[in-house]
Amino acid sequence: MNPKQKLESLLNIEYRSENGDLYTIELLDGMTSEEIAKYKKRLPNNHLPTEIEELLRFCIGFDFYGLESVRFDTYGHFGFEEMFPNSVPLTADGDGNFWILDIDNKGNWNSVYYVCHDPAVIVKHSENLREFIEQIEEFVIKGSESTLETIREQTSTEIWREKVGIMEKNEKEYDFENEEIEFPETFLIADLTDEPIKTGFAWGKSGPNTKIIRPTDEPVWIVEKRVKQGFLSRLFGGKKSKSNA
Repeated sequence: MNPKQKLESLLNIEYRSENGDLYTIELLDGMTSEEIAKYKKRLPNNHLPTEIEELLRFCIGFDFYGLESVRFDTYGHFGFEEMFPNSVPLTADGDGNFWILDIDNKGNWNSVYYVCHDPAVIVKHSENLREFIEQIEEFVIKGSESTLETIREQTSTEIWREKVGIMEKNEKEYDFENEEIEFPETFLIADLTDEPIKTGFAWGKSGPNTKIIRPTDEPVWIVEKRVKQGFLSRLFGGKKSKSNA
């Protein structure tokens, strides 16, 4: 089942809000052929997967209870390019956190990630867009027990507290072969390749302006790790002794 088919399967279902009110999915209008052509020109490799084009002709998104509007036409509106150079912000939770879909340099639409700023973590949320739509349906049915709420309220905190983080455990060797990359003095590598959903890493442990590098369009990130200095190191670290002057 592709994303359009999954969305179509939800259209005639009535859902009940926490207040007992009934509601259904409200679709946003789809793109015209001219709009599709313009959208393709903005995308990496000018490529739009067939199933995504079919979805966009059907609708550019939908309104649903409990989240901001879900949109499929917002390529390039997210920022945070060091993390996600090419992405579609799908929706937000109203607290400054986003679900974004990652696009590679060939134009393939890949996994969906939950990008949280408090705590500052990235979580792999869905393998693809169809699964994300399924998770939204699950969210309104199961509420706090849904995958979406579990990741937002529990998994993100566990990753920040390093209970389920992957960076410290990464023992692979990497050769990025890019002389233009200036690596931080100390760093960790977060590799989400072939990792399941609910896997992620903390990107803000070193505080504001932490250096983050994504060497390729694979789900691998280099995250600066600033080593905390003790009081004496901070006091004398910047001073040279007279014997070494």
